[in-house]
Amino acid sequence: MDQDEGLTAVDNIVTQFNTYEDFLDSQITTVDLYYLEDESLARQLVELGYRGTGEIVKREDFEARKAAIDIARQAERTQKKTLTSAGKELHDNFLKALAMREEDNRAGKLSVSTSHTKLKQIFKKQMPTVIFIRDKNSHGQEVSGYIDYAHRLKSEDFEVYFTGKRRLLPRTTDMSFYNWDSHIAVCNSSPNYQVIADNPEGLLFKYKRDRKILNVDPKAHPGDNSTRIPIQTDLYTHAVLFDHVSRRKT
Repeated sequence: MDQDEGLTAVDNIVTQFNTYEDFLDSQITTVDLYYLEDESLARQLVELGYRGTGEIVKREDFEARKAAIDIARQAERTQKKTLTSAGKELHDNFLKALAMREEDNRAGKLSVSTSHTKLKQIFKKQMPTVIFIRDKNSHGQEVSGYIDYAHRLKSEDFEVYFTGKRRLLPRTTDMSFYNWDSHIAVCNSSPNYQVIADNPEGLLFKYKRDRKILNVDPKAHPGDNSTRIPIQTDLYTHAVLFDHVSRRKT
């Protein structure tokens, strides 16, 4: 039996029984109890592999997989509760694209990996998306800017955007903001990105965790592990998403 098959077998057992003792009891026959006359001894013999009617699973394997499955289930329940795009009927490509990225930008994807005997380290895959929007504000002024999606998700309720009650627009508190009528220009570093505004080739953002550079110039390559995705939308004059994938060990 290879490792994948072994994990599948253990997973089937872990999901079937609440405790390791319940699993051991399922392997004990009435004949075992008749001759041994001791339930604890019967459990020990099953655990050691001397008795039993099915798959042999060590206690540490059972408890490791049980913990891994519980962590994964808890993470899934938490994400379902916090995703404001869940259950929304989204018609515009821009909102659909944001909904696809909401989970990753909220907390990073949590993937639990284990060996056959113990929990391995846990890794997070994060995709902090940078949103570029250009459109007119409520005063009819044309504005544009770059938004740290992950930061905005944590600092405000996106329910109003996914329900269409309000349009997402750049603010003076975002990573970059420019008002084309008043010529007001503002740059701010965010929790995820450092703004490099004095670059002769144009505006750059440095992702703080892996220090990779994101180049938002449409004529340039966006950078290592980054992609530039123009969005066809009816909500804005111009919209672009920049995705950056970073893996780190926790």
